Amino acid sequence: MKILIVDDHSVVREGVRRLLGVFVEAAVLEAGTGKEALTLFRTERPDIVVLDLNLPGAGGLDLLKRLLAEDPRARVLIFSMHTTPVYIARALQSGAKGYVSKGASADELVEAIRKVVAGERYVERDLAAELALHTLGPSEPNKALSARELDIMRLLAQGKDLTSIADQLGISYKTVANSCTGIKQKLMVERSSDLIRIAVELHAE
Repeated sequence: MKILIVDDHSVVREGVRRLLGVFVEAAVLEAGTGKEALTLFRTERPDIVVLDLNLPGAGGLDLLKRLLAEDPRARVLIFSMHTTPVYIARALQSGAKGYVSKGASADELVEAIRKVVAGERYVERDLAAELALHTLGPSEPNKALSARELDIMRLLAQGKDLTSIADQLGISYKTVANSCTGIKQKLMVERSSDLIRIAVELHAE
């Protein structure tokens, strides 16, 4: 088995590498950025990509789309600190085959990897119930946010201003401003301060 770990924190990559060395026989590759991940994916064609959503730049959801554009059969397991249903739902809708939080047990991460490699879907048990309630309950506006809008929310939660967000995502200031207007309409808020508050709450885990 060949596993590609994509996380911008070397200590996380090393921890996952050591963990996998105990439980599975696998060649483990590491990438700290989306660019590195794409290069390794193209040359090594791993059986599974273990991907963090909170990458610098465009973010994990954008990388997920690029990986699937390279190979629609790519098996990607999200391994993230975010446990809010909106992020889980968006990742799965975007093509991820599984979702596990960084608070999950080692056994559960290994189980998720094995199932996704086998072609199955897997959502961490503690998150699956919340996701089901979210999906079956009243419609929530933030389910309609695009991958780019979620990335903008992530950066707003980090205290970035619109100019910094534009620079980091490689888009124009006007595009970011228009996106924020669209997000406010979808979330039914009028003030930018309310949008920032919601962004912080979504990333409070």
